Amino acid sequence: MRLLVNRLLIRRIRSGQIDSDRRFLDNKYLCIQLNVYTSIMTMKHSLLPALPCMCASFRRTSRALTQFYEDALRPVGLRSTQFTILQALSLAGEVTQRRLGEILAMDSTTLTRTLSIMRREGWISERCGEDRRERRLRLAKAGEAQFKRALPVWEKVQSRLRHRLGEQAWKNLFEITHQVTDLVTTQGDSL
Repeated sequence: MRLLVNRLLIRRIRSGQIDSDRRFLDNKYLCIQLNVYTSIMTMKHSLLPALPCMCASFRRTSRALTQFYEDALRPVGLRSTQFTILQALSLAGEVTQRRLGEILAMDSTTLTRTLSIMRREGWISERCGEDRRERRLRLAKAGEAQFKRALPVWEKVQSRLRHRLGEQAWKNLFEITHQVTDLVTTQGDSL
């Protein structure tokens, strides 16, 4: 579009159709307007409306990211929550179920249900803690193997997102999500 408008302007100047600086400036202004309009029209606009609620915005983002990761992890037989638990146990070592829930900011019911599936798959080992009610969890050999199989897939997804967001936005996003999670989990009732 811009090239066409510029060519038309050049033809009009050469043929003498533009006879004063004023008309040239008017046509140049038209060209700039068309360039801006064309740029705006070719930009990708979000089809999603801005949500005024922080919770709703985070939940929508969480659902979209979860689906993105789940699509990538599906071929290796993992859900995103399962990968997250494998990763957390890989980093933390042996922990109580309560501590794992705190690390992940995950409610007990959801965590118990997911851990049950993972135990059936043989990915998690469990033993009693000091108290009979306390359960200590760690990765089983099969869980370590599953985590290692899924890691390259996860790294590829991370890399794609990082590239599209840009390094600074990526770092900022990690920092902000950590700050919000920390604030809500440590001071939630007193906010």
